[in-house]
Amino acid sequence: MPYETLLIEHRGPESCQVSWLYLNRPQAMNALSLTGMRELREALIVLRDRADTRAIVISGKGRGFCAGADLTGALPGDLPPGSPSFLDLGAAMEDVLNNLGKPVIAAINGVTAGGGLELALMCDFMLGTQSARIGDAHANFGALPGGGATLRLPRVVGVNWARYLMFTGELLNAADAQAIGLLIRVFPDETFEADVQAIAEKVAAKSPLGLKRMKMLVKDALDQTTDAALKNEKRVSAEHMVSEDAAEGGKAFAEKRKPVFKGR
Repeated sequence: MPYETLLIEHRGPESCQVSWLYLNRPQAMNALSLTGMRELREALIVLRDRADTRAIVISGKGRGFCAGADLTGALPGDLPPGSPSFLDLGAAMEDVLNNLGKPVIAAINGVTAGGGLELALMCDFMLGTQSARIGDAHANFGALPGGGATLRLPRVVGVNWARYLMFTGELLNAADAQAIGLLIRVFPDETFEADVQAIAEKVAAKSPLGLKRMKMLVKDALDQTTDAALKNEKRVSAEHMVSEDAAEGGKAFAEKRKPVFKGR
């Protein structure tokens, strides 16, 4: 379906595709509007339910990934009574993305600030271009994070770096962002999409069921005690060992071939 603020492209082998979900407001550095929040939630649901989509890449068209929130017409006094607020729409989108069982990669192609950083932090990991600039930036506008930065940023870069980024509003270059673990890998701008696609295809070729369960285990473990997390891992691993994908993996290893996973 056509979107006003998004663009979707499917790439890679049939039945094992990588779906690129672009924020497509380059004239506004892909800032997220009320419409953008609604459409992002709808698009994520479509890709969640699309059988051939094995991995999702979120990126931005133009010179930036996402410069944050576009609150034009979205402040409380601007909205009709009873209308969902920007934060309401953001929470609805976040709920879908947080519980999406497929791997989601943030491809950071330029400026990424405020709500853009928060969106990237909702993904499983971030890859960046050499020209990327990334930070929190809420403090620059007298604003507070509302999309999970105070929770997720310390978990990714540690408490001290999280406070530094939030308090200063500074945007780090790609090398510095990689040094603190915010960006996992950095690629030349000229080959960025091809490099990201290669990694995404590597992920997409894995067992969809295995990846879904890994995501669940990592997410659950963040809020569990060590004993509870280890018991949960053993329980889910035992369930997975009797799955068709686990059997296919063992069979492919014995036959010295690439496994063909069905997600069952």
